[in-house]
Amino acid sequence: MTRYLISFDDGAMTFPEEDLPDVSDASHRVVREAKDAGVWVFGGGLRTQSASIVATDGTVTAGPNPETKAVIGGFSIVDVPSREEALRWAAKMAVACRCAQEVREIMFDPES
Repeated sequence: MTRYLISFDDGAMTFPEEDLPDVSDASHRVVREAKDAGVWVFGGGLRTQSASIVATDGTVTAGPNPETKAVIGGFSIVDVPSREEALRWAAKMAVACRCAQEVREIMFDPES
């Protein structure tokens, strides 16, 4: 099977604050469904904050990287047999989180 990163931009969840409990419940239902289906690897939301960028020389600067147009707000990793299946899971997550999801294949690395 192949692993896919399903993610959304920080700030993409623009629903009213009072809807957060419903969105949280819906997203947790999708995670439970993915776990029950045996495709869930890992995922989570990221706190809204400045990232730290560590350069190749070890220098640490405040982020995000100036070339970055978007910052990931949350992600899921699923292990599924096809891109189409990853897109189906992304669709479920988009409905639950009330925001668009980006789907990218994770390159296979036999060392990881």
